[in-house]
Amino acid sequence: MNEKFYSLSEEKQQAIINGGYWVFSRNSYKKSPVSEIAEAAGISKSLLFYYFQNKRELYLFLWDTCTRLTSAYLKKYRCYEPPDIFEMMRRGLNAKVHLMRRYPDLGAFALKAYYEKDPAVYRDLQKSIAEYTTLKENMSLPLLDPAQFIPGLDLNMMYQDMYLASEGYFWRVFSGEGMDIDQIENDFEKMIDFWKQVYLRKEDSHGCD
Repeated sequence: MNEKFYSLSEEKQQAIINGGYWVFSRNSYKKSPVSEIAEAAGISKSLLFYYFQNKRELYLFLWDTCTRLTSAYLKKYRCYEPPDIFEMMRRGLNAKVHLMRRYPDLGAFALKAYYEKDPAVYRDLQKSIAEYTTLKENMSLPLLDPAQFIPGLDLNMMYQDMYLASEGYFWRVFSGEGMDIDQIENDFEKMIDFWKQVYLRKEDSHGCD
């Protein structure tokens, strides 16, 4: 618990968090200057180091905040309660869209961190990613009812296909200049509708809305 940081107003906390996400999402860990993070947050570098001992502590704090916020928003939008995976994905989209409106660079930071190899943070990241991925899979995979899908479909392969397509889409979005959250929401709604047409039994393709 970083008492110094949490003694700040919520507005100042958010400015520091967003400053960190903005810089770390555009550079590797090693090439992300703390001075740029401080500038983006609207504070001095020395003051940033008052709240965090070093860049590593700040980075891992931002990662922990990212996973905590994501889990909280998914829970808030009841993403793991629906009886079918497509409604679960739609609720997950709503949760992430609202999260991105408050923390615009959180998603880009998360993708960047997922592939970060710097030894200063790699081991901690991989441990956290493994725990989060296992939890996510354990909560979502039981929702897959074979009777809903086309006969003979490999459900695990389908799940991986949708996951990788989603990751690829967001990687393209976050790697570009600027981000239109409304466009992201519209594009992903179309992707969900497409997957329903491809994977569901015909009699179920319109019954999950």
